[in-house]
Amino acid sequence: MNSLKSPMEENIPNLTRRKFINITGLTAAAALGLQQISCSGTKHSGKNVSTFEAPKIAGFETAAESDVDHKGWQPVSDRKIRVGLVGYGASRFSAAFGFQDHPNVEVIAVSDLFPDRCAALAKTARCSKTYPSLEELVKDDNIEAVFVATDAPSHALHAIEVLNHGKHVATAVPAIFGSLEEADKLHEAVTSSGKKYMMFETSFFREDNYAMRQIYNADGFGKLVYSEGEYYHYAGDNWPASYKEWRIGIPPQFYPTHSNAYYICVTGGSFIDVSCLGMKSVTKDFQVGANKYNNQFATEIALFRTSEGGMSRMAVSWDTPGPENEIGRVRGQKGSFYEKYVGLEKTLPSLVRPPLPATISPGGHGGSHGRLTDEFITAILQDRQPLVDIGMALNLSAAGIVA
Repeated sequence: MNSLKSPMEENIPNLTRRKFINITGLTAAAALGLQQISCSGTKHSGKNVSTFEAPKIAGFETAAESDVDHKGWQPVSDRKIRVGLVGYGASRFSAAFGFQDHPNVEVIAVSDLFPDRCAALAKTARCSKTYPSLEELVKDDNIEAVFVATDAPSHALHAIEVLNHGKHVATAVPAIFGSLEEADKLHEAVTSSGKKYMMFETSFFREDNYAMRQIYNADGFGKLVYSEGEYYHYAGDNWPASYKEWRIGIPPQFYPTHSNAYYICVTGGSFIDVSCLGMKSVTKDFQVGANKYNNQFATEIALFRTSEGGMSRMAVSWDTPGPENEIGRVRGQKGSFYEKYVGLEKTLPSLVRPPLPATISPGGHGGSHGRLTDEFITAILQDRQPLVDIGMALNLSAAGIVA
């Protein structure tokens, strides 16, 4: 059996413009002939001793809730999907999306490598069964779907492990980490499994992004001439704790999905060409030899050519104190969106986001958490592809690696 290497354990490949076009343009259309792989899911090594303290992390502020968030929700089934939750680190992510509160979900088991975190997750998720690792949890035949909220460098490896055990999988962002080879392997695992895959891209259900997508689909913009997305997450020299310090010194464009969403999630398109500029940081974590990536850039700005011929400027920065933003704007041949629509179309579709069950909160990242969970569960119940499927997930993630 072959094990996938973490991107931190292998050299980042030499990326060419042609390779970029193949991955981001064709993968979404399932046009690549990819090699099938199998994965044993190597357990992480290290002491099971946690110094876990949940810090305040930008984006996790719970959105204000109103009757509009729940008005009109109708169940599509009375069946409960049996779910496993994995990962309860600094962001407590696996419990932050409300699986335990959804009326069509039964949380069967939870897992974290650290026993104290695992126990805390079990309590929050109101679940009595725990496993010491994802590799053990996926062997549970009672589980139908798994939410992977582990360290970002392991998302693809862990998603493949779940799929190889015949279960649906949802994962936190990004889909892949620093490796286009991972994109090929993950794409093949999803398409050959017949199971649902969804990446929980929080910008997708932010109010502005959802409105732009509705208007775009109603041809209120025409083709987008220009779009921009910004993801600013300042930490200075006080980064949140992370498994094996994967956050420390991370190249910004390894984590590009929140900004790239302001073109890709709006249009369903992709990027086909890129140039990128970076600026060296003054903080201690981004100096030569200070991080495992040997990376000095804490700000990277990418300029993309889009699949419909327009241009996108996508910014990711860890180095600028100020508002913590996931925000974007678009300009099209028939209209624009800068906080509101201005354009030629006089009759717009509803811009109200999909309603939620009464028991589940909209949650953080602008009220996207609950809606992502509802979308994943509903896609399983309706036997359809989730909105953020493998093609969109790879388009959101791979573009940053090339940039």
